[in-house]
Amino acid sequence: MDFLPQPIAQYCEEHSQSESAVLKKLNRETHLKVMQPRMLSGHLQGRILSMISKMLRPKSILEIGTYTGYSALCLAEGLTDDGILHTIDNNPERENLVNRYIIEAGYEGRIIAHIGDAAQLIPQLVGEFDLVFIDADKSNYSLYFDLVIDRMPSGGVILSDNVLWSGKVVEPINPKDSDTIALLEFNRKVLRDPRVEVVLLPIRDGLSLARKI
Repeated sequence: MDFLPQPIAQYCEEHSQSESAVLKKLNRETHLKVMQPRMLSGHLQGRILSMISKMLRPKSILEIGTYTGYSALCLAEGLTDDGILHTIDNNPERENLVNRYIIEAGYEGRIIAHIGDAAQLIPQLVGEFDLVFIDADKSNYSLYFDLVIDRMPSGGVILSDNVLWSGKVVEPINPKDSDTIALLEFNRKVLRDPRVEVVLLPIRDGLSLARKI
């Protein structure tokens, strides 16, 4: 997942804004108590999510894939004063942990955590999305893109995580696993979509940034 040499990655973190105390606490608790802690966005990517959100100043954010809520807290840092972030996950076992940190970070009522199937829940949400972060099941990335793109204003941004998939997207071996195939199709789809301009950034496991034209 991490493509940079460790000394370079560490140098980048040391010369980037620090995590808040709440984020550090959540980072540590996730690694101690939750399975697959590598799914956490972490310090550097979290600061990137925060910076993008702060530059956009979104009134409405949609996150697809909550995990333990770290990325939601980072994205929420850029919300307008009356902004709302909706985050969706299909795992109810982490619900209490997520809500506890939402409250501790001071975002109660501003980050709304939903449990269920994102494909069914997204159409039920009202209004446009200024910023969308896709970080859920890879097989449905293309579906999630289709569900949100026409509900975004010009200048709205879709961020998609794990689009390099630990380098598997460039492996010559065939056939590839289903997740890799889905991500290859998604990356091609976004690149060819005339409604957006896209740049794929080699940050952590790959972060795609698509801006609606």
